Amino acid sequence: MKINSTNAVDVEAIEKKFGNFTAVNKISFNVSRGEIFGFLGPNGAGKSTTIRMLCGIIAPTSGCGHVGGYDIVKEQNLIKQSIGYMSQKFSLYNDLTVEENIDFYAGIYSIPKEKRAERKERVLKMAGLDGLSKNLTYTLSGGWKQRLALGCAIMHEPQILFLDEPTSGTDPISRRRFWELIKAMAKTGVTVFVTTHYMDEAENCDRLALIYKGEIIALGTPAKLKGDLALRSLEDVFVSLIEAYDKAGNHESR
Repeated sequence: MKINSTNAVDVEAIEKKFGNFTAVNKISFNVSRGEIFGFLGPNGAGKSTTIRMLCGIIAPTSGCGHVGGYDIVKEQNLIKQSIGYMSQKFSLYNDLTVEENIDFYAGIYSIPKEKRAERKERVLKMAGLDGLSKNLTYTLSGGWKQRLALGCAIMHEPQILFLDEPTSGTDPISRRRFWELIKAMAKTGVTVFVTTHYMDEAENCDRLALIYKGEIIALGTPAKLKGDLALRSLEDVFVSLIEAYDKAGNHESR
């Protein structure tokens, strides 16, 4: 596979099987550097499996791809070191204090000791947790945990950030504030790959891939996807595409 240096992510026909079950069925796409790329789909569509392959957590069964120029099959450790990753569970330790969580991730990402104080202050400010660094993490609201997890994920200043259902379980105000942070980072050149099933959030993305039953059934900008089907909302677009997919009998492919 030829690497396009202008892309943060390039994948070609990647597939993931678990026994006889095909979770991701030979999908291909790319993500440009500095782009907010949305990966949409219902629960069980293959979103998390795809993001785990891209982050070097699991290897694809077949296919090839590169993230930040690194091979997703042969250079998984290099990918893990170069990206930021925030999982659905926020990847925080509830029995540690806010400060201890930040210190833990500073160690994981090998942040030089002379830079840790500045990075810690930045995370606390981003999360709105100034003055609460000694609080146990389990006492925080969902929105605070969310922003703290994001701050920890970008302590090493990665240029590619993967967010797996980052707003799941948080209130609408927290979701809006979180997206303000995401868009601010994208303006600095950070590539953001985000999975979600919230159609209203998808409007914040530069481009979208709609995945269903392990296959990408549409790819394009929010405006183009709505315009192609002459529909006003992405939710209507997605429902229409799913109905057409199932009517064509494609569900047997998974």
